[in-house]
Amino acid sequence: MAVSLREDRSGGSVDHFLALLQDRLPLWLSILHDLSYRIGKGCVADNLLPIARAGINYYIEVQSAALPAFTSPQVTVRFREAVRDTGLGPGTEVAPLAAYLAAEQDLGRIGPEVDPEASARLLIAGCFHRAYLEMFVGADAGPTLEASAREIVRELRLEPVPA
Repeated sequence: MAVSLREDRSGGSVDHFLALLQDRLPLWLSILHDLSYRIGKGCVADNLLPIARAGINYYIEVQSAALPAFTSPQVTVRFREAVRDTGLGPGTEVAPLAAYLAAEQDLGRIGPEVDPEASARLLIAGCFHRAYLEMFVGADAGPTLEASAREIVRELRLEPVPA
């Protein structure tokens, strides 16, 4: 992906962003894929809490590098093409989380009315939003990272309501 995005010069914001993604994305995806080992174990919310924490931290790290990299419409278009060509778009984050939620739903640990894919996207969006706010207004402008992670998971309301 780096070759298709590099500008005519080495270094700079695009290279920094790509290097950061290359370093951080595999760990983030590994954390998401490791959820498969938690299926049917513990409490679903407790299993998702470290995911929310890790997601917030991941987005805090990569968003700060992303903004300067996308000052040019040409770079943005090239980045979109590279993401599409490599298959590393948002679906790579959503798929393992949605698969975990669907498996928990099959076990009856998540209500049948829950849409696993939409819930996965919402969890990731909550993490992204929390990181975005921290980047622009500071970490002390809202709930702590821990409180935010708990809110994100709680408000997904995944676990079935007892009859």
